[in-house]
Amino acid sequence: MTLHTVGKYQIDIYKDYTFTRGSADNVFSYDFEYFGDSSSELTTVFGIKIFEDDELLDSVVIGASRGVTVYHQSAVIFEEDRFLLCCSDTIFCLSIPDLVLLWKTKVNSPACFEIFKYKETYIVHGEIGIAQLDKNGNIVWQIFVAMDDRADFILEKDYILVRDDYDNRIYKFDYDGNSIND
Repeated sequence: MTLHTVGKYQIDIYKDYTFTRGSADNVFSYDFEYFGDSSSELTTVFGIKIFEDDELLDSVVIGASRGVTVYHQSAVIFEEDRFLLCCSDTIFCLSIPDLVLLWKTKVNSPACFEIFKYKETYIVHGEIGIAQLDKNGNIVWQIFVAMDDRADFILEKDYILVRDDYDNRIYKFDYDGNSIND
């Protein structure tokens, strides 16, 4: 179990390989279930539990279809009263401590790999591009560039550097989504 501490709460996020949507035989019965917009088979499923003083307060399972997201440090952003998590093609925003779904946004098909805070917005690195979301999950801009989870994706002070995985081309964008030509 890997616990993340946010204020007085501990949050455990893990891949739930045993969960099947709609099954009565799931190993754990979650308090809430939130899924992406597709009715297809879930390709990424995360179980989330929130604790206070080692007491389980709430639990939720989230899942989405399309690509696969691996849980790691850059796949989540914790804030004081909520957190954002990459899950397949969708970003989920859940409240702390009650794990209520505040919003979900399908951002990048087939998969979102990383999410970063930029001022009052978020930059999402996905398999076929990058996007900026506002604090309410609305897409501000999207740029389509063939990438994968190993592609160069670097957030600099004044620009975003991206290496296209398809033809190994380097792109530079400002934080308004505009191409910067050197």
